[in-house]
Amino acid sequence: MMMMMMWLYLLLLAALLLLAALVAGALKPRGASRSPFRADSRRPPAPLVTDPDARKKVLKQVFSRDKVPDNLDAIVIGSGYGGLAVAVLLSKAGKRVLVLEQHGKAGGCCHTFNEKGFEFDVGIHYVGQMDGDSVLRIMIDQLTDGQLQWAKMESPFDIVILGDPNEGKRYYLNSGEKEYVEGLKKQFPGEDANIDRYLALVKRTAERIHHMAIAKMVPLPLVRFLQWTGMLALISPFFRMASKSVSEVVAEYTKNEDLRAMFSYIFPTYGVIPAESSFSLHAVLVEHFLGGGWYPQGGASEIVFHSIPIIEEAGGAVLTKAPVERILVNSQGKAYGVTVKKGKKTVNICAPVVISDAGIFNTYERLLPEELQVLPEIQMHLSMIHHGIGGLSIFIGLNGSKEELGLEAKNYYIYQDNDLDKAFVSYFNSSRETAPKKIPLLYIASPSAKDPLWEKRYPGKSTLIVLAVAKYEWFEEWKEEKVTKRGTEYESLKNTFVDNMMDTILKFYPQIKDRIEYISAGTPLTNSHYIGSPRGEMYGAEHSISRLQADVAAKMRPQTPVPNLYLTGQDAFLGGFPGALHGALVCASAILQRNLYVDILWLSRKIKAENTKKSN
Repeated sequence: MMMMMMWLYLLLLAALLLLAALVAGALKPRGASRSPFRADSRRPPAPLVTDPDARKKVLKQVFSRDKVPDNLDAIVIGSGYGGLAVAVLLSKAGKRVLVLEQHGKAGGCCHTFNEKGFEFDVGIHYVGQMDGDSVLRIMIDQLTDGQLQWAKMESPFDIVILGDPNEGKRYYLNSGEKEYVEGLKKQFPGEDANIDRYLALVKRTAERIHHMAIAKMVPLPLVRFLQWTGMLALISPFFRMASKSVSEVVAEYTKNEDLRAMFSYIFPTYGVIPAESSFSLHAVLVEHFLGGGWYPQGGASEIVFHSIPIIEEAGGAVLTKAPVERILVNSQGKAYGVTVKKGKKTVNICAPVVISDAGIFNTYERLLPEELQVLPEIQMHLSMIHHGIGGLSIFIGLNGSKEELGLEAKNYYIYQDNDLDKAFVSYFNSSRETAPKKIPLLYIASPSAKDPLWEKRYPGKSTLIVLAVAKYEWFEEWKEEKVTKRGTEYESLKNTFVDNMMDTILKFYPQIKDRIEYISAGTPLTNSHYIGSPRGEMYGAEHSISRLQADVAAKMRPQTPVPNLYLTGQDAFLGGFPGALHGALVCASAILQRNLYVDILWLSRKIKAENTKKSN
């Protein structure tokens, strides 16, 4: 027995030494490419640009062959933030990049639209960790040259209602780790120890999120070996907890049903119910918002507006109304460009690197030539993942300021029941006729109340956005019909959902009933049309427990089975705005053959040191 233990110890020690050596290589900045983070690119913020023509010139550059730059280094399919961020990173490294967007406005889920004198955000509702010295904030500052400013939301930033919107129990999530924890303890007396233990596990797990990035950078055989031997679970809290569901973990920490719901409430931000979602991903989201929430000043399109000029300054371009029909592959099986549809004609554009932010399903099942779609390795990648859940959204334009209407810079999660799993399973198992009366959650927020620059742009007006989830199958019948022309049966079904959602909204905000000037709603088919998600997904491929396993996480890396073709964005890392950014970071690292995580950490330390020096 002693001999066996000794051999196991030696095996573990050898593996750890091997891992240390390989990780050191993976984390070492290398290659001929220069770092996008070689210097602090921040400059004093310029005044907000509100002139429609000036903004259109940046956000709506319509594709034509003569606008395509010569001597391209890379082509990016899709201008969601995963696509824009990787284009900015490559541009800062001296590359000339073309970004192609199928929609008429750049930005993907970061774009905004204007109707009847109102501006609506479609995907960026709030972001955590935007305090001045966080690595994430410093990273965003570098990708926008310090032009993007953030407004902190009020505290409590999230309010959870369990039951009736007026009579149900209300629980509050305060900004700041200390305030967050103390607030929970006051609301759940007698649960102090459980809350402390749970949050300690959250932090311990979330702090090792970088293990996800490492798994996508080190050789795959090493990841498989560490997982097969069980050593990965020993050395990585993130991957150790990845196999446990959120429901399983919270049940271990409290018997209080409302507290279990509070521990789990944020799961809609990645789209998988607690019983089926990985605790590791959940922990990352909880930890991400411990400090509170922030909102981009001037609206989500400011992210795009301040990213595109950096691409253009490096000789690249971001062009809209440029649907990519296919990825060009030569006789050696290597990607060398794309075909863009322009009216009834097509235009071929060549570059040595092709990057897709269109998602893994679109990339592998629609854009690749058919002979490559059936390759065993492509099929293996597709078999590891599933489509994410679709979304329902209502955009409401109101006559009146936030003060007049009582709107606040907060988010409301209104749950039908404190048994979150049960409510969602019942809803998903319903027919499309009965589902509208079973909607288990409404997320309600006021983008206009969150933005301190809103009143300057739209005085006397306000907006609300309301989100729910929905199955693509309920609306699939009309997938081939054109947007706004799907017929009365589709509109009737959509309005059934909208009417039930509005009943709750007006019960929650009765003061807005006579102040509504505009209402628009979107279904999973709307998402498919505007952001190109094949089944109306909000967060790309489903964030199930299986996706968070080390071998799957390692295989879903930016490099694809097709040489010169890379993936970026949510499907290359994790969902949401920060997940898309990290997808861009690992993608650019692979293309530039240098670890950009080390580069940004070095720059962050330098900036923090300079800030400390100035403050002293």
